[in-house]
Amino acid sequence: MATENKNLSQYDKNTIPNAKDFRFGIVVSEWNDTITEGLFNGAKAALLDCGTLEENIIRWNVPGSFELTFGAKQMHETQEVDCVIVIGSVIKGETMHFEFVCEGVTQGIKDLNIVYDVPTIFCVLTDNNMQQSLDRSGGKHGNKGTEAAIAAIKMVALNRSI
Repeated sequence: MATENKNLSQYDKNTIPNAKDFRFGIVVSEWNDTITEGLFNGAKAALLDCGTLEENIIRWNVPGSFELTFGAKQMHETQEVDCVIVIGSVIKGETMHFEFVCEGVTQGIKDLNIVYDVPTIFCVLTDNNMQQSLDRSGGKHGNKGTEAAIAAIKMVALNRSI
């Protein structure tokens, strides 16, 4: 594995735009909440570390990862945000359900990025087992929530510069 024993969530704050005036929506899946809470905590900590004001972070929960697209769509349409981050976790089981959910949420988030002029950041872990998810939500591979927050800040800055 290319990321074995590497924490990919470290960032140089000097290279990240100041997010003081940015407003973020975060839609979090309640399914696999041990994982999604870790991802949310990583995202929120990075946003705050980069200057985002606590009151400029709006969190909504949805039941599962498949519902992230609808939650993000509603966030885009009802809240004045500069970016929406979707956080979920799908862990492979014994049936095709994993593939259907992963495909649906991936395509849904892609569609939101085409429809809206505000970016939607994909932070959905699609792992083969719980250990892989734990490793990526604050474990040995860092926190993909942190990475999503940094991507969100960069995308807001890019969007504002256009």
